[in-house]
Amino acid sequence: MADKMRWRYGDTNPVVAAVDSATVIEIGDLLWQDTNDAKPASSQTDQGGEVANQEEFALNFLGVAMQRSRNGDTAPIRVATTGVFEMDCPSDTFELGDVVGVDENAGGDALLDQQVASVTLSKYAVGRVAKREPSATTGVLIDVRSTVMTGGVEGSSASGA
Repeated sequence: MADKMRWRYGDTNPVVAAVDSATVIEIGDLLWQDTNDAKPASSQTDQGGEVANQEEFALNFLGVAMQRSRNGDTAPIRVATTGVFEMDCPSDTFELGDVVGVDENAGGDALLDQQVASVTLSKYAVGRVAKREPSATTGVLIDVRSTVMTGGVEGSSASGA
């Protein structure tokens, strides 16, 4: 997916994250921390199912890429660890405060870098819906919370609740 600035409002509490030279990151990608490097959602090893993939990602959720990193780049990038972002989603309705996690591809073997979906439990979530959508929509405003930097979505196992 091409770079897409998804930030809409709120404090982003940015961090500067290292990126391996072979890792490609686009602006707007949902990122996880792999030991000491930021990586896009699609690079996470398949855990065997959507729920397992979402849970693993949520445990290591770093934030949303605010800068790109091309193949061969070695410079660290700025990552938003909080804030409200407009993310793509499968057609659905949303209530304020609903939990959302990173969505899985149609093949069921990888996460999508810039798409979220409703999840049943906060331990699978990367954020909460920040604007009610009573009619089906393919874009939703979510308030993200980095698990790595803030302890994650309130009520998730990562936040200690």
